[in-house]
Amino acid sequence: MPRPLVSFSVCSFFLLLGAAAAQAQDAPATNLKKATLDGFTRYVQASEARIDKELARPGAFLYVDGLPEPRRAEALSMLKRGEVYMEQMATLDAAGRPMTAPDSLIHHWMGAVFIPGVTVAQVLALAQDYNQHQDYYKPEVVRSRLVSRDRNDFKIFYRLRKKKVITVTLNTDHDVHYFPVSATREYSRSYTTRIAQVEDAGRPTEREKPVGQDGGFMWRLNSYWRFDAREGGVYVECESISLTRDIPAGLAWLIKPFITGIPKESLRMTMGSTRAGVLARMAAAPKP
Repeated sequence: MPRPLVSFSVCSFFLLLGAAAAQAQDAPATNLKKATLDGFTRYVQASEARIDKELARPGAFLYVDGLPEPRRAEALSMLKRGEVYMEQMATLDAAGRPMTAPDSLIHHWMGAVFIPGVTVAQVLALAQDYNQHQDYYKPEVVRSRLVSRDRNDFKIFYRLRKKKVITVTLNTDHDVHYFPVSATREYSRSYTTRIAQVEDAGRPTEREKPVGQDGGFMWRLNSYWRFDAREGGVYVECESISLTRDIPAGLAWLIKPFITGIPKESLRMTMGSTRAGVLARMAAAPKP
């Protein structure tokens, strides 16, 4: 008799968890306020000013180049071993205080990888192959499509599915701009122009929630990439700055892991998949 009772308790727990997850996904919508967006814009402007200064440094193109020793040596050693280097970032105001946006959270992470035996052009071939990103970056990228291209400017569409206790599906539009520096260096910037949360994804009842009036799981996402060929390969860095709702007290135990954990995990997956995808393409390429 004890065993069936235990089994029933376990089943009941997971049924309750499933019900709670459904309630979390259908939590009351929160509106993206102008003050929130203004705060995020100020944060982005200050972050981009720092990035611009780093890109202008002679002989130090990457973020990791500016790390103090021994952190720099440790980071480069990790990258040479094929690992993903991750660091949480925070942009400060002129007085040295953390910059925030009201009623929201700003998530700022940097990730880096080293891809041996390739060129910047070969890495960019994958980065700009937007119709195939659904293959390279699954399961988070469910669909990907190049909408238009004008030289180094791209408009793209992603359907993103993010899962951590709850599952959230988003239709997202992005503007991506590439800036060649030299034959061995390039950087890019990507900005979301539209994010819509999808309800009942993949079902006949599928619909989008009004933009900015949803669960607030991702309101904005900016990505800043750097590509630097040296030491027999290409270093790839990406800074990700995203904006989400603040954590509602009543659902904190469910929503906090999603809101605080997904940005880091997504960037780590993106960097690892970029490295693996480029190496796989090179291995499959016809040998001269």
